[in-house]
Amino acid sequence: QLQLVESGGGLVQPGGSLRLSCAASGFTLDYYTIGWFRQAPGKEREGVSCIGSRGGSTDYVDSVKGRFTVSRDNAKNTVYLQMNSLKPEDTAVYYCAANARLIGLCVLSKFDYDYWGQGTQVTVSS
Repeated sequence: QLQLVESGGGLVQPGGSLRLSCAASGFTLDYYTIGWFRQAPGKEREGVSCIGSRGGSTDYVDSVKGRFTVSRDNAKNTVYLQMNSLKPEDTAVYYCAANARLIGLCVLSKFDYDYWGQGTQVTVSS
């Protein structure tokens, strides 16, 4: 059974950092493109970052470029999202998702992902 589990969310002050983890069970994460998405109350779920399978490309939404970094640790079967210089507008539930069809490619559309985690809350507030 394919399962994704996010962790690492929490409450942080503006300007602070968090590292989110997306751990997989039941499949090898390196064979999948992984996307990070977020959804704030009353808003649509938006793509934040993604990393292609097998050392493929990465991409970021403009609002997080230069602040967020996505990476893989294949030994731990985990993808990370390092979030620095956090802003109140980054507050949302963050989800990771997996796609097996985009070999090496990376897209930020939620409609292209098949498997989703349960989400982790990130709150940026003083």
